[in-house]
Parts: sequence; C-alpha cells; structure tokens
Amino acid sequence: MKINNFLGLKDFQKIIIENEKIELDESLLSRVDTSFQFLKEFSKNKVIYGVNTGFGPMAQFKISDEDTLQLQYNLIRSHSSGIGNPLPAQEVKACMLARLNTLSLGNSGVHQSVIYLLQELINRDITPLIFEHGGVGASGDLVQLAHLALVLIGEGEVFYKGERRSTNDVFAIEGLEPIKVEIREGLALMNGTSVMSGIGIVNAYKANQLTDISIRLSCAINEIVQAYDDHLSEALNGTKRHYGQQKVAERMRTHLADSKLIRKRADHLYTHFEEQEKVFKEKVQEYYSLRCVPQILGPVLDTLEYTEKVLENEINSANDNPIINVEDQHVYHGGNFHGDYISLEMDKLKIVVTKLTMLAERQLNYLLNAKINEILPPFVNLGKLGFNFGMQGVQFTATSTTAESQMLSNPMYVHSIPNNNDNQDIVSMGTNAAVICRKVIENAFEVLAIEAITIVQAIEYLGFPDEVSSSTKELYDEIRKIIPAFSDDMVMYPYLEKVKMYLKAM
Repeated sequence: MKINNFLGLKDFQKIIIENEKIELDESLLSRVDTSFQFLKEFSKNKVIYGVNTGFGPMAQFKISDEDTLQLQYNLIRSHSSGIGNPLPAQEVKACMLARLNTLSLGNSGVHQSVIYLLQELINRDITPLIFEHGGVGASGDLVQLAHLALVLIGEGEVFYKGERRSTNDVFAIEGLEPIKVEIREGLALMNGTSVMSGIGIVNAYKANQLTDISIRLSCAINEIVQAYDDHLSEALNGTKRHYGQQKVAERMRTHLADSKLIRKRADHLYTHFEEQEKVFKEKVQEYYSLRCVPQILGPVLDTLEYTEKVLENEINSANDNPIINVEDQHVYHGGNFHGDYISLEMDKLKIVVTKLTMLAERQLNYLLNAKINEILPPFVNLGKLGFNFGMQGVQFTATSTTAESQMLSNPMYVHSIPNNNDNQDIVSMGTNAAVICRKVIENAFEVLAIEAITIVQAIEYLGFPDEVSSSTKELYDEIRKIIPAFSDDMVMYPYLEKVKMYLKAM
C-alpha cells in the first residue's frame, strides 16, 4: 500500500491485521524534507522549544548549540522508563504506523530517515518493546513513545521472530541503520498520541467483531425460544430515530431470514382468543435480553462508529509540539499532543463493550435457568440431572468476568493527576484508558465464548440444528468442530480458550 497523506481505519486493518506492506509516496517524502529544511533554517537565532531549550518545566533553560543534538538523546534515554506488560505486537505496529503518518504530514520538521526506518520496522515485523505503564497522555505518550524512539536510535529491545532481543543485534541481522538526530527527532517522536491511538485502532477493530458476534448470538437465542419477529421489524424499530438501533435490527433480520423457528405474531396470537383462557401458556413477550437487542446494541454501534471517526481524525492530524508550518513560515507552540479526544473515546468504548458483555451474561443466565426459559434442563445439562453439571461451572466464570468489566468501566478521562512539576497540570490518561479498554474487550470475548457453547448445547438438546438459520447453523457447525456435544462432565477450560480464539478470528 502506498502512503501519501491520509490513512483510513480500513488501511490500518490491511497493514496491521492482514500484514500488507507499505510504500512511501514521493510527495510524502518531499513534504517531510521541506519541513525539515525549513525548521533547520528557521531555528537559527530563535528560541524554539525542544530544539534549543530544555523540556517541560525546564524549557526556560537555553541549550548551547554544541549540546542540542545530545539533548535529544538525553530525552529519549531518560524517558525510556516504562514498566509492566509489553504491549501486544499488533498494537505496537499500529502505533508505529500512526507515528509515521502524523510525522509525514510535514508539521514536525523531522529528517526523512525517521520515516524510512519506521517503514522498515513495520514491513519487517520488528516490534519495539513498549510497556503498558508509563504514559499520562498529556504531552503525548511520552514514556511509551520514548521506547519507540529508543529503538530508532539503535538501542533498547525489540520482538523479532517471536523472541525478545536487543535492537542492536536485530539491526545487524537485518542490515538496518539507526537514525541520527538532526534537529528535534527525539521530541518529535515522543510528543504525540500515537500509542493510545494505535491501541485504540486495534480496540475498535475488535469491538466491531464483538458487536457482530453478539448480534449473531442474540439471533440464535431468539431462534431457540422461537420468538416472534415483531421486535426485529423495520416497522417497530423505524419508529425510533436512532441509526444504531435500526441497523442492529436490520442485521438481525438478515441473519434470521431463512430461519424455520422465528414466528410471526399474527399467525399465533392475533388469530383467535378464547374467553376462558385466563393464563396464556406461551409467553406474550420475551425477556428484555432477547426482545430489546436492537435497543441495547444500537448505542454500542453508534458509539463505535463515532470512536472510529475520532481515531481516524487523530491519526491524520499533527499531534506534536511545536507545530512546523511551512506555508506560514512559522513555528507554533501549543498542545496538540494532548490525548483527551482518545481518552474519552476509549472510556466510552469500554462502557458500551461492558454493556454488550452484560447482555451476553444475562442471555446466558436465561438459557441456564430452567425456571425462566421453561424449555431447557437446568444449566443446559444434557446428562443426568443431579449427577452431571452441564454448563453450571462456566457460569461462575462468565459472572466474575462480567463483574470485572463493570468495575473497569469507571472512566480514566476524569482521573487527571498533575505531574512534571505541575507543568502537566491536567492530563488525559489516554493510554491507560486504551489499555483498560483492551482488557474489557478481552473479557467480552471470554463471556461470549461461554455463551456460544451454551447456545450450541441448547440447539442440540432441542433438536434444532436443521431448523436454525444458515447463519446460526454455520456458527453451530464451527463450534461443534471445537467442542462435541457432551452429556458427561468435562474439563472445560481448553474448550473455552479454543472457542474464544475462534471468535477472535471471525
């Protein structure tokens, strides 16, 4: 893929998920060089933050000409101070691509070598070691991006062919040369929102997967109970003016189009009424977790769509400081590195993913509680009641995992703590928000995996494999390849992990 001046989230998906290689357009390289040459000339005999001054609260200190380049190395090394778990490779790759893209806009005054080396790392799947903990998301992802910059100057560590190795060794194997700092490469690499944005892009991709899976599982449960179709109808959902709700209902109708189990209310409840019937044997309406799926998942879809828009705007924006403007022949000082936009979206995204998880947990409970559904044995137990346990054990896992996500859904956005000698007196915590959002997403896959196995067991018990929709039948067949129908008790954790991985690959 040739990169010029705009990358959409679908472009990121092709590069990050599908491992498509990238090429640099000549106009991009020309733009980067023009910005670099302008800053080199403009910064002479002027006070430019991060070029000939100290950083943060020490910006009042003038740096002598002979020390300006060493200043950049000092910044990178001193801030390579992260700790905790390493970020997953996909997220780091997304971070590198986001940083390459924003530095390529020509607003950062970096040398072309930075862009070239980022391209090579992405294309060769060399992943810098970047830790989860360290950034407050205000002067950008300073600590995490310092670890990226550390690799670009040939230091630190990377993940290479499945191993954690020194950058120096891997560069020697691959014939790569570190960048040489020319003006402000250290600060330009570190002042930005590319880590939180990179994690956010992967989060959004996975949240899309979860939404699709949740819709499919919700459809399957409606089939299991032979629900009426009016709560999915265009007529009903069209009376509410929310795009997400209408879209979810439309997707459900598509999934259920060839189902032999979904019923029309007019054929059953609108045809006759016997006066002597005081209590109806069949449910007139389903529980909310089955009937209100468009209203519950609609906000998830709407939130996700807006989050994707914000992410796309961020990765195609200059999120550096200062901003080099060649057209105006000027350098502007400000705060484009501040991560509030991403922080808020990651909090919103984790909230809706938690609600999706809560929906799955309630649907699961409905299937497992024979007193509620009145069509399945307790815990969808296909064995001997009292002697076997069915899905009883895994419900504890789903419940505890959902509870953890509920707790994690408290916002990071409002947890600013002043630091940096109060220079950074209000911060975004955007990277923390993105990392916690990822955890909530991972939890959701675990709960949905448990729900999916339970649905398949229920279909088995009711003898519905040939009556469900083709969409549900595909899900049923794929999960049955992983876990056979079981009546005897089994050790479940290997199957949970395998079904979870299947869902993540959908």
